[in-house]
Amino acid sequence: MNRCQFVGDHQRRFGVTRLCSMPGISRPSFCYWRRTAAARAARQIAEAGLAARIRKVHQDSDGTYGAPRITAELRDEGERINHKRVARIMWTIGVGGVRLRRRHRTTVADQAAPKAPDLIGRDFTAAAVNTKYAGDITYLPVSGSKPLCLATVIGLASRRLAGWAIADHMRTELVTDALTAAGRTRGSLAGAVMHTDHGSQCTSRAFAEICRSAGVRQSMGAVGSSADTTAVDTARSSHGAVPPPCGRAANDGSNGAASSQSSSDRRFDRSAPTTGIMPHGHHVT
Repeated sequence: MNRCQFVGDHQRRFGVTRLCSMPGISRPSFCYWRRTAAARAARQIAEAGLAARIRKVHQDSDGTYGAPRITAELRDEGERINHKRVARIMWTIGVGGVRLRRRHRTTVADQAAPKAPDLIGRDFTAAAVNTKYAGDITYLPVSGSKPLCLATVIGLASRRLAGWAIADHMRTELVTDALTAAGRTRGSLAGAVMHTDHGSQCTSRAFAEICRSAGVRQSMGAVGSSADTTAVDTARSSHGAVPPPCGRAANDGSNGAASSQSSSDRRFDRSAPTTGIMPHGHHVT
């Protein structure tokens, strides 16, 4: 129990001076505690309300958001708060975000390959659908086997997963299959911008030829900048795009190697879970 609270509870019976001398609290300290009691009560009420809002944002994210993302959500709602306070309250109420697994290196640049210009300029928005896309590759952990590779193509206007391809390798056909799947979804990609990193798959002649035949303009950001695939990373860190069938369903049954598969038209929706979407970091079984 708080010492000042103890004095306050028993002051009528024993007197403030006597009680303050026993626990070693000065009378001025007790008087200050009593004078600020109303302000403390107001803070506790505000803290309880904030804890309820934090819990709701955490639940709406399917338990994936940590302190930085919850802080951003609260700021968007007009709350003036920093991430340290959010982290403290989250620890108090016993909630936490999903921790990303150890990252594998998926971008291996080909220094000799020609580079496309940056047509996005880190503006990951689009006024109309089928005008801007962002692509990336990530690893998917598979229980009892090596990770699979997932290539995604996301529309920047709707944040729709327009196309994807999954395989047990990172060869060029992984990204070409994903772009082809996006073309099947939209019917045509003519005139659209496809923004990627400088990975050797995306700077290859095969990928450039697929883009030319589809009428797609290639775009690449700065070398070594993770911000240039932020749209894909944000969607994947929130939900972990794992399109079915995954892992075992794609295996050939002999040595655990997954054949390349592609699909399209999966939606990233922060408000509700969608088939084929699971929290990032979960194992594919």
